[in-house]
Amino acid sequence: MATFTDFNLDKKVFQALTDMGFEEATPIQSQTIPTALDGKDVIGQAQTGTGKTAAFGIPLIEQADLSNKDVQGLVLAPTRELAVQVAEEVNKIGNVKGVRALPIYGGQDINRQIKALRKNPQIIVATPGRFMDHMRRKTVKLNGIKMVVLDEADEMLNMGFVEDIETILSEVPTERQTLLFSATMPNAIRTLANKFMSEPHYIAVKAAEITVPNIVQEYIEVPEKQKFDVLSRLLDMQAPELAIVFGRTKRRVDELSEALSKRGYGAEGIHGDLTQNKRDSVLRKFKEGTIEVLVATDVAARGLDISGVTHVYNFDIPQDPESYVHRVGRTGRAGNTGLATTFVNPREISFLKTIERVAKRKIDRKPIPSFAEAIIGQQRLAVEKLLEVVRENDLKTYKSTAEQLLEDTDSVTLLSAALKMLTKEPSSTPVKLTEEAPLRTKKHKGGGGSGGSSSRYRRRNDNKKFDKNKKGRGPQQSSNKGQWSNKKKSNK
Repeated sequence: MATFTDFNLDKKVFQALTDMGFEEATPIQSQTIPTALDGKDVIGQAQTGTGKTAAFGIPLIEQADLSNKDVQGLVLAPTRELAVQVAEEVNKIGNVKGVRALPIYGGQDINRQIKALRKNPQIIVATPGRFMDHMRRKTVKLNGIKMVVLDEADEMLNMGFVEDIETILSEVPTERQTLLFSATMPNAIRTLANKFMSEPHYIAVKAAEITVPNIVQEYIEVPEKQKFDVLSRLLDMQAPELAIVFGRTKRRVDELSEALSKRGYGAEGIHGDLTQNKRDSVLRKFKEGTIEVLVATDVAARGLDISGVTHVYNFDIPQDPESYVHRVGRTGRAGNTGLATTFVNPREISFLKTIERVAKRKIDRKPIPSFAEAIIGQQRLAVEKLLEVVRENDLKTYKSTAEQLLEDTDSVTLLSAALKMLTKEPSSTPVKLTEEAPLRTKKHKGGGGSGGSSSRYRRRNDNKKFDKNKKGRGPQQSSNKGQWSNKKKSNK
């Protein structure tokens, strides 16, 4: 798998990605980014949650020219929620370089948008209807646009935006780069590509599946502030032999490993910033059982083949389904059973459903464990330790002392004291973790995007100003999977 160092990005873009906690590119990113940076048109077939926003956001930011005051990139999205979400992520990617993305959508004061447009954003993320309104008002200039992205194109077509999209694409400069992303590829998408794209490379990301039947998968819906206490309780109750805790960012890994150590767990972390010697040292301790909990980012745990991992805890839900499949696959190896538990912020439930759909596996919901359950779990472990010593039957040197104790204290009280001494009381040592914002997913219904009441449904062919021969080039077969079979059009 590619990392973001492989793309030779601008240092400021790379710094922003590092600040965001990005380390390893997802499949759609690793294929799309280098192709887009080469200036080629791209058709990407990928589900929501595969990291496609960064797949087109990085090329948008990388190629933006700060000395140019024109709008240089346009992203069209089906709903206002998705437009806001995409703009937020693009702004994070462009933060260090100083590139700005402005969301434009229906339902927001258009005068406020006009004022924001005068501040010369390099990128606009818009719903088609509202962008059409600005085109009619001539409050947005199109002549500087070098890249157009159609995000969730099938959704836009389902919502009746096809004519708006065609009108927009016909009026932006012909010499441009076009990236189209869609979960499905109906004929209407192919027709759109034939009209407005130039020999696009077709990239398909196959949905991953979890094929290991002996991994029990669960999730706990838990607010961000309660996550660490819940993790502590699970560790006390389940007493894993070896556990991996996955965090979304390097900072998260550092803070989690330190917090776990403060509460008495043998834990260390690994991520991309560690030296190879340090990484090897941590992994050696984990394999030998010197530490019981390994805290890791996705990229640091990639390729690990450690037998005996009994539990995986997704402290942060992964940013794409493929990462989820990889994470839970660290347990349940060599015929052994494993347990994978994912912590889900209440605002991330829809993303969990995406993982279930892509992974084709139902993830069972479990309640938040109580403090009392954690104590019971530790008591159970103490009993098991005591019985194990009894089974070893190597107690001769202790029997006389035991008999003396029983002369002064009853057996139940003595046994209770022994169990108390053996029981690790759940720690309440205060810890402080930096809160991570929950992953955001688009809402499929509602929100619309048009400035008018139903303007997107009223477009007629006589309103269109595009010349069908203007950009009449169809998809070209590429070396990627799922090649297009369409032949080049004769009017090229």
